[in-house]
Amino acid sequence: MVDRLANSEANTRRISIVENCFGAAGQPLTIPGRVLIGEGVLTKLCRKKPKARQFFLFNDILVYGNIVIQKKKYNKQHIIPLENVTIDSIQDEGDLRNGWLIKTPTKSFAVYAATATEKSEWMNHINKCVSDLLSKSGKTPSNEHAAVWVPDSEATVCMRCQKAKFTPVNRRHHCRKCGFVVCGPCSEKRFLLPSQSSKPVRICDFCYELLSTGEMTACQSTRSDSYSQSPKCSLNDASDDDDDEDSSD
Repeated sequence: MVDRLANSEANTRRISIVENCFGAAGQPLTIPGRVLIGEGVLTKLCRKKPKARQFFLFNDILVYGNIVIQKKKYNKQHIIPLENVTIDSIQDEGDLRNGWLIKTPTKSFAVYAATATEKSEWMNHINKCVSDLLSKSGKTPSNEHAAVWVPDSEATVCMRCQKAKFTPVNRRHHCRKCGFVVCGPCSEKRFLLPSQSSKPVRICDFCYELLSTGEMTACQSTRSDSYSQSPKCSLNDASDDDDDEDSSD
């Protein structure tokens, strides 16, 4: 079906409409062979709080942006190549239901659908697109993922020293390697994580020691353990992360 739609006039028109909704600030989306599979509003778990974002699934990329005018205008366009994507289901917690993790080497985050059916459809379509891409390219799935950041609201004290309380003066920081919310003194070090940045990025002292001694090739924070009050990192875990400069997202 995707191959049949690839060069159809209807598909080209749909992609053009999406392009226009992002305006001049958005990247061009129309290329030969690209197909718009589906679209919808998902709740993205951002650093400050969950926020509604418009998502577009193509056969080779996932695109999302802020909603300015529903179905008419979006901004802050993000484009994620699907070849690098891995998704994992998340258990329901309170008001956060029907969620899954979208994990890539450069950025990882949680999203939530309105219903269980919608979640299933999104996950099935994403997995199918990723599988088809990897099959055509002969590549293997990525086993390196940026850490999913723990939201600010989940930590009233530093998740490493367990002592420093966060205040307007003593602000929160995020380790780019494990995703924990940490205080300044516990995250003064920087380390080069090539998949995330060309410059050294902030990491916590715990991850720095493991990385600098070569004891940790990756340190994964799954949603369940990274939000716990006694964070632990196994040396055999694989990583997950996001970015502090994108503090509003």
